Amino acid sequence: MDVEFLTALFIIIGIDIVLGGDNAIVIALASRNLPESQRNKAIFLGTGLAIVVRILLTILAVYLLKIPFLQLVGGVLLIFIAYKLLVDDEDDTSKIRAGVTLSAAVKTIVFADIVMGFDNVIAVAGAAHGNIFLVIIGLLVSVPIIIWGSKIILYLMERFTALVYVGAGILAFTAGKMITHETRLIDFFHGNEMMKVALPIVIIILVLIAGYSRNTYFNRNKAA
Repeated sequence: MDVEFLTALFIIIGIDIVLGGDNAIVIALASRNLPESQRNKAIFLGTGLAIVVRILLTILAVYLLKIPFLQLVGGVLLIFIAYKLLVDDEDDTSKIRAGVTLSAAVKTIVFADIVMGFDNVIAVAGAAHGNIFLVIIGLLVSVPIIIWGSKIILYLMERFTALVYVGAGILAFTAGKMITHETRLIDFFHGNEMMKVALPIVIIILVLIAGYSRNTYFNRNKAA
């Protein structure tokens, strides 16, 4: 495995963990009314189906991003997602209903994952750069981490806010790479190698400054 492949794989795993931390909350909410004996079944069935659906959606997104200028649009969208990760600290899980049957809980888990996983799909598709194998490996490695370690991840992110900025930086970097990989802009970036290298770095800096400034302003007004 070359360095570029491993780098992309680690970025995808990082994206999955950063954006997938809420999955455990979804699973807990969806299965909370089930008998203890059925909760594990709901978790495994719901998560398994959610992984399959997520892989299919991401593969579809990988191919869609080959359409002219969609890579550019996806990159711009991911910049917004990275910023939103920093400033949006209230996740809307109140609308997730607990299932009273195994099938209802599984449907809720899968549906909620699709709705809440849109940003994840876009980010992973952009980081994969057309490599479906990377998408599948990244999901298979990261999803178990999300399921069994998400409480720890969420705790660490709440305790050490710098980790959220690291996650946003990963997304911003991926956004920059998506833009520089836009097929209609390849000639431009080939003629401006410095711009190709600098753009992801500039996007990371702008996203982090914007997020930090907004959070500082919000916290100052909140304390006043």
